[in-house]
Amino acid sequence: MMKKFLYIFLLFPFVLLGQKKQEDKIVLPTVEEKKILREGNDLYNKQKFVDAEVQYKKTLETNPTYARANYNLGNAIYEQNRFKESIVNYEVAAKIFKEPLEKAEAFHNLGNALMLEKKYPDAVKAYKNSLRNNPTDEETRYNLALAKKMLEQEQDQDDKKDKDKDKDNKDQKDKNDQNKDNKQDKNEKDKDKDQNQDQNKDEQDKKNDKDQGKNQDKEEKQKPKPKPNELSKQQMEQLLEAMNNEENKTQKKVNAKKARGRKVKQEKDW
Repeated sequence: MMKKFLYIFLLFPFVLLGQKKQEDKIVLPTVEEKKILREGNDLYNKQKFVDAEVQYKKTLETNPTYARANYNLGNAIYEQNRFKESIVNYEVAAKIFKEPLEKAEAFHNLGNALMLEKKYPDAVKAYKNSLRNNPTDEETRYNLALAKKMLEQEQDQDDKKDKDKDKDNKDQKDKNDQNKDNKQDKNEKDKDKDQNQDQNKDEQDKKNDKDQGKNQDKEEKQKPKPKPNELSKQQMEQLLEAMNNEENKTQKKVNAKKARGRKVKQEKDW
């Protein structure tokens, strides 16, 4: 039996090789389930993926552990770009399938869905599991290499983001420190300025006091000081008047002494 591959063409920076296509001839548990599954396959091949999804789900309603129905449903959902939902069905199919090639197909498509969800570490594991069951599948090997490359780029980007974040944090810290230093310098300058102003004020006050003292000294020097024992005009007048009075008294006494001392010639009456 020739295995057919369903290739996908997506607008991504990479191209995944070979979405594995479900087989048309599947042994089903019952005739009715087989009929419903084939109707779903016909719709799928006509790219009527929504209708195919409905048919596959009908099969799973009666037999939810049926591996092929889960695998085919995963493909129908995958083609509708609902990659996250398809992951669940691929995981169930990969777990239930017994044949290595069937398990390899389920893991391969699981890896593709994980890649498109950018879950690169899980995609790497899925492709490795696919190769364990089918080591000769070159498409899976290519996708594995691509998943590893995408994972490496993601890690590099994460490292760069961490470095950029650390750099931004460091720059912000340096900026904050610089602002803090500038603020501290400003506060110190303001403090020094206040101190200088206070000092200048003190010096100015001292200078003013000194100048005032000089002015007072100058005024004192310019102000005529009384000479020692110098009498005022009134005192001098009083003193002169007193001296004149005293002189008059003295003159009277002198005159009186002269009169008493002078012999007066008396004539005798005999």
